[in-house]
Amino acid sequence: MRPPSAFAAGATATSEPATVAAASKAEIENFRARLIARPEAYIAQPTLCLSTCPTFVENGIAPRHIDLRPFVLSGKDTRVVPGGLTRVALREGSLVVNSSQGGGTKDTWVVED
Repeated sequence: MRPPSAFAAGATATSEPATVAAASKAEIENFRARLIARPEAYIAQPTLCLSTCPTFVENGIAPRHIDLRPFVLSGKDTRVVPGGLTRVALREGSLVVNSSQGGGTKDTWVVED
């Protein structure tokens, strides 16, 4: 569950999505109360299985979850162009790749087309 946007009532740019699979019983109950109080302020979405990629971190290189946003040009024709934006979850074990919530980006290289 997450706020529908950073501009939702009560949401901030640092609002962390609630991932039920990783939450304690107390965290689930706390979130349940907030959800019941303001159901219009949240959106449910499935947790995706993200790929991992070697990433430079404070202690060397470690796997971090990533997603790739391809570049698609639409006009008379629609085409996918080489490259894209790779977003990375910088905290160990995190699935949050949004830069507004602690994620970052990586260069995306196309070595052969």
